[in-house]
Amino acid sequence: MKQARTRSLSILFQLGGLILAFGFVTLILLSIDANPAEAFRLIWQGAVGNSTRIASVFVVWVPLVLVTCGVLVTFTAGLWNIGIEGQITLGAIFTTGVIRLFLDTPVHPVLVIVLSILAGMVGAAIWAVLAGLLKVFGGVNEIFGGLGLNFIATALNIGLIFGAWSRPGVASMSGTEPFPEAYWLPTFQNFRFSWYSIALTVVGLVVIYFLLQGTHFGLRLKAVGKGIKSAFRLGIPTWQHMLLSFLICGLFAGLAGALQVVAVYHRLIPAISSGYGFMGLMIGMLINYQAIWVAPIALFFAALNIGGIQLPIVMKLDSTLTGVLQGSLVLFILLMQGVKQRVLGNK
Repeated sequence: MKQARTRSLSILFQLGGLILAFGFVTLILLSIDANPAEAFRLIWQGAVGNSTRIASVFVVWVPLVLVTCGVLVTFTAGLWNIGIEGQITLGAIFTTGVIRLFLDTPVHPVLVIVLSILAGMVGAAIWAVLAGLLKVFGGVNEIFGGLGLNFIATALNIGLIFGAWSRPGVASMSGTEPFPEAYWLPTFQNFRFSWYSIALTVVGLVVIYFLLQGTHFGLRLKAVGKGIKSAFRLGIPTWQHMLLSFLICGLFAGLAGALQVVAVYHRLIPAISSGYGFMGLMIGMLINYQAIWVAPIALFFAALNIGGIQLPIVMKLDSTLTGVLQGSLVLFILLMQGVKQRVLGNK
């Protein structure tokens, strides 16, 4: 009985956080003389108004789920992998590099796509482990190390697009020369999303869920995250688990970056990470690091991301308003979780 009451209170506090977030955005809209009801309606219509928009939501859903799965591993180990944006970028760079390497060879395009995706995962994993090495052996906080590596990854990406991999006779912000269609992941009918991307994402979700919930490795990782000194005294190799968490997170980030190249843009572009890494961090905090909630919450965030495109078109509002809503959701729900703990703790 007490457990059911606690669960009901938890849901009420989460709903309270949701209401506060929408209320906060409503106040912002009213302050700039915009109609909140119209804005929310446009976001909804922009996300589910037709099949093309729904497909676009799933295009965003794929990298969001993958990066959230990755950050859950580092979160479990008590680490903040802020460098995941750079890891997505490195995954895209390695993927592009492998495809360019095999463009004029007789190797079958399907094999090239597989190799390029694997290369993207390996490249991102190397970049993630580098952040882990800076943390474990260099004493560099993973937040600062990750941010520094993000800047380097972005600079490398821009340098390649406007330098070694630039289009012949032109340097364009639209990215490198698009790959021949044979090197694209097949898409569903005339939509932008690929069933292969969806399948890989679902597999990733299942792997992370069982890795964190049903394995000894997941249990040891939680012990490291709860208290590194206590875990060490229990005989758990702590720094090895920290590096492994970065490695696994990098693999997921690399897969996200690789799919951005072979399934969505079919080339390397300057903003290939699209901010999905930071959004994945927000989703991870919002779901309180519970893998079972990754898919639906990532879908909600993806819908906001795509639906917000209608705001500048119809109401002349900046589409970043949906980012304000996403951030507000995280902040207010975390706030309400803190209030819940205080209220239940005092009883």
